[in-house]
Amino acid sequence: MNLLHLLDDTKCCEVIRTHRWPEGVRCPHCHADQITKQSRDEHQRARQRYRCLGCQQKFDDLTGTVFAGQHQPLRVWVAGLYLMGLNLSNRQISHELGVNEDDAHQLTRQLRQGGGGCGHHP
Repeated sequence: MNLLHLLDDTKCCEVIRTHRWPEGVRCPHCHADQITKQSRDEHQRARQRYRCLGCQQKFDDLTGTVFAGQHQPLRVWVAGLYLMGLNLSNRQISHELGVNEDDAHQLTRQLRQGGGGCGHHP
């Protein structure tokens, strides 16, 4: 069984949301905690949209993280992160994820460079 069949984008978003904002959603722009939920993303229904009542900026669960703006589904990124933790090669990761080696290399490179991007702000 493929690892990706065990994951879904909804659960991945929930995990990212919990780790990113352990004490509640905060604006990634001004760090205010007065937030309103907006509609969900049309293309990725798992992503919750928000609007900050402080600075009026709109954002979603992935804004300002390494996962934002990627063409691969979120579950591919989360699975890739897990496989990197197992110290698999890019070739092994590409095989496990069902992506070509160039995409696996790009994914692991971006995760290494931007892995700190989804942490919460004090």
